Amino acid sequence: MAIITLTTDFGLKDHFVGVLKGSIYTELPEATIVDISHGISPFNIQECAYILQNSYHNFPKGSIHIVGVDSEATPENKHIAVLVDGHYFVSANTGVIGLITSEMKPEKVVELNLPERIQGSFPVMSVFIRVACHIARGGTLEVVGKSFTDLKTLREFSPRMAEDGTKITGSVIYIDNYGNVVTNIRKSFFDSYGKDREFELHARSKKIKKIHSSYSGIVDFNGAADKQKNDGDLLALFNSSGYLELAIYRSNLDTVGGASTLLGLEYRDTIIIDFFN
Repeated sequence: MAIITLTTDFGLKDHFVGVLKGSIYTELPEATIVDISHGISPFNIQECAYILQNSYHNFPKGSIHIVGVDSEATPENKHIAVLVDGHYFVSANTGVIGLITSEMKPEKVVELNLPERIQGSFPVMSVFIRVACHIARGGTLEVVGKSFTDLKTLREFSPRMAEDGTKITGSVIYIDNYGNVVTNIRKSFFDSYGKDREFELHARSKKIKKIHSSYSGIVDFNGAADKQKNDGDLLALFNSSGYLELAIYRSNLDTVGGASTLLGLEYRDTIIIDFFN
């Protein structure tokens, strides 16, 4: 039986997550359900896309991922199911799947068209779970939908390079539990334009001239202990997902603070990298 994952902005205070799981078990008592996150900021598609992109591939091929963020169907946001990279995604066409399909071509995309469809205010339960359970039982996408070609993409995930090749303009796309600031600048993008040139990264009033390979890379463990970098020092690195991240070494939002609070950076704020020839 395929794994069914849940990614929502429902939180854990209300009954919604429990209702979803109960509905799945009612249809498929043998189902395996995994929570990816229920702490997505309300209606934050970019945050959801980032978390989903960096988690789905750790599951077995054939897994089914239900996306419950901004899930109400509208003329602009059709309900869809997508098969890409061997995984199924059931979502509204908000662009959340576009981050994955921007790197690989989907094998199949359908607009959901269930018989006896129930229109209501909780489509994740009335539509997405029905589709996920159908797929988990071995059903095909053609039975629950018709071919669809108008997948949305998220422009916020595309940094810009100046025409003269001297500047990358990126933006903040995610702030994690440690207050680390994730930008939309991928390592591949940085390397292709940087070409080993010296650079200066500008984040508010701070300037960074080196990108580390790990959080502890900022520490000189061979130096005297009193001259080593300490908790609270700012660094930049490409995180495990390949995105440029600004972090505070051994950050703690209750003590030394995080990069987001200390730099005053929020979602969609600008990050600039200047290259020097």
